[in-house]
Amino acid sequence: MTAGGKARYDLPPMTSARAQEGRTGRLEVITGGMFSGKSEELVRRLRRALIARQKIQVFKPRADTRHETEVLVTRDNRELAASSVASSAEMRQQLDAETEVVGIDEAQFFDNGLVDLVTDLADSGVRVIVAGLDQDFLRQPFGPMPPILALAEFVDKVHAVCVQCGHLAHYSQRIAGGGEQVQVGDSEAYEARCRHCYEPYQPD
Repeated sequence: MTAGGKARYDLPPMTSARAQEGRTGRLEVITGGMFSGKSEELVRRLRRALIARQKIQVFKPRADTRHETEVLVTRDNRELAASSVASSAEMRQQLDAETEVVGIDEAQFFDNGLVDLVTDLADSGVRVIVAGLDQDFLRQPFGPMPPILALAEFVDKVHAVCVQCGHLAHYSQRIAGGGEQVQVGDSEAYEARCRHCYEPYQPD
């Protein structure tokens, strides 16, 4: 916190010591449907940053209860230490001023304050890597992802394999559960589907 009570990353663009040293921040987004390898790619990039001896911080939403709270776990069982936070405000409070790379997994579960946070970070010279679903099970924009995608310098859209026909899958087909937008689950509740095989889910 500064003397005026503002958080470290509330600074105007390009005024941080990091930016003055010539480290230009950027925003990278890895997006697509479920089972497409978003978290795997996020971990791969973060591990490369560690090899480069860069200070990283990794965050994931507390709403995602599929794994231990302090570990980011991919589908191919790669693990990386992470902080589980309930909101973008809590994430901002936990940021270290010396961090050079910030990774955020399952970004669709965060509030819209994440948009301002990732922008502030990139503007202050931090490399920000965001992974998350761009669409929900009804193929509608999901959480803060649309504006984050619009703001990013780099966007990678990855695909899964349709379990029905084997073609590229872009959609997260819900197969069990209710009709709420946020329903944390895995293969017991979702399948990867292509456009042809996708069917709007109707809860019982």
